Amino acid sequence: MKRDRLIVIAGLSSVVVLAAIYTLLGVGMPMSAITMTQMAIEMPGMMMASAEWTPGYALMVFLMWWVMMIAMMVPSAAPTVMFYAALARKNKNANKPYAAVSIFLAGYQLVWGFFSLVSTAVQWSLVSIGQMSGMMEITQAPLAGALLVLAGLYQVSPLKQACLRHCQHPVIFFIHNWKSGGWGALRMGMQNGWFCLGCCWVLMALLFVGGVMNLLWIAALAIFVGIEKLATGLPWLSMLSAVALILGGLALALA
Repeated sequence: MKRDRLIVIAGLSSVVVLAAIYTLLGVGMPMSAITMTQMAIEMPGMMMASAEWTPGYALMVFLMWWVMMIAMMVPSAAPTVMFYAALARKNKNANKPYAAVSIFLAGYQLVWGFFSLVSTAVQWSLVSIGQMSGMMEITQAPLAGALLVLAGLYQVSPLKQACLRHCQHPVIFFIHNWKSGGWGALRMGMQNGWFCLGCCWVLMALLFVGGVMNLLWIAALAIFVGIEKLATGLPWLSMLSAVALILGGLALALA
């Protein structure tokens, strides 16, 4: 079991590190995330023309979103993956536990790939109507403020809380959704991904507010998501974050 745990941890860490490095380097974009973050710090509020959208550029944006989601979301999903690895070892398919874990994680990532596809379409739409700058952030304060308010309201919604409970308690998830075999691992990974998406999609959409490739904003959101999903003894966290987001959104919209 110790060897299995180390192997799974090493695998998850490798996935996250590779995704993080790819994000830092800009995923083939004209500027790296490091450069865009420096520009955001040194020249806040700077308006830059958006790049021309072509099918090739759209593919790069999609890859940017997907790799970034892997880097941000896999760490908070690690306890669930580790728990599944222990169950897979004890199951009848114990001779292929690592394959089962890989398939489970692939299912999880496929869901975030869908989110990345939708985010790419939204970003393209915002650019086409002149609502997103070359810094990959919403240009109009009222729209950005409205998104913050929406995120705050969603934080205390029944759907958010139901999805969060499944993310925080993998035992409950597997009791209600266990399926055997490789296909079962893929389906469970996708189901867990949908719960995770239901928990965090609005928070990830806030990348449009702070800058899609702003490393400080990316890190802040990833850390908050990790705390929210792993700190089961802090029921007030959702309410506190909701109040902060709503007040911040109103202040931004009215500024």
